[in-house]
This record gives sequence, C-alpha cells and structure tokens, in this order.
Amino acid sequence: MTRKDYWITKLNLLPHPEGGFYRESYRSTDSIEETALPARYKGPRALGTHIYFMLVKGNFSAFHKVASDETWHFYDGSPVLLHLLKKKEGVVTVELGIEGDSEPQFTVPADTWMAAEVKDEGDFSLVGCSVAPGFDFSDFTMAVRDTLYSEFPLEIVKRLCRE
Repeated sequence: MTRKDYWITKLNLLPHPEGGFYRESYRSTDSIEETALPARYKGPRALGTHIYFMLVKGNFSAFHKVASDETWHFYDGSPVLLHLLKKKEGVVTVELGIEGDSEPQFTVPADTWMAAEVKDEGDFSLVGCSVAPGFDFSDFTMAVRDTLYSEFPLEIVKRLCRE
C-alpha cells in the first residue's frame, strides 16, 4: 500500500468538490447565532470546524473562497503551493511544508480567493484546514474562470480554475 493510499484508508477520505480528498474531522457542537456574526453570514455557524484534505498528483484545489478565516496545516507528503489572489499584490504564493523555507501552517483571510497544488508534481500532499467560524457550504464560492480572470488577468487563474 502506498503512503497516499494508507492515508486515504486510515482517514476515510472522500472526493472533495474542489479537487482532492477530504473528511470533516471536527465540528463544534457550540454555535454562534447569525445576529452575532458579520453580515456575510446567513444563519448560525459552528464555532469552528476542521477537515483533513489531500491533494494528489495531477489534481488541484481550484480557486475558491470561504466567508471565514481558514488555517491550513501541513501533515505529510510533498509541499503544497497555496496561491492567494490579492488586489494590490496580484498572486501571492505560500509554500506549506516542513522543509527549508516552507511554512507548517498558514491562515488565509476570509473572502480571499485561494487555490492549491502539489509542489513539483509529488505523489500527494496531506493537510488540514481549520475554519472559524465553522465552515458551511453556503459560505463557499467556487470561481468562474472568465469572471475571475477579468478581475485578475493572470495565467494561474486560467490554469487553476475549473470550467
């Protein structure tokens, strides 16, 4: 069994809609009412959530954004290139990993376009993503390639968006 298959089996990972595999491993039983949250939230949210997330060779996490801050934690495999789109800087890339100048964790601010890929076409990358207030699919926006490209006319947007 490969290390990639070991983790898929051990963590019971399933295909993720934005690419790769995942499993939610934590969802707080406590919640925050909508009236106590910023206006971008519609309805109550769990205090926090966490998923395991695996990217595999030849796949990527397409540009998307969530309404909450999202902290990525590196666990195993090849480093992950996490690409953020920012109005002033354009694309900012953070390398998640444990070697050299890599960061073992990084927090993406709420409502920031992000995409991720396995560095150097390694076999797989296993990370975790913690979201607070907790993740809800109604807070998830998948980029539309042409729309995002009109705002950020960068080759990486074409490459890391799905049709």
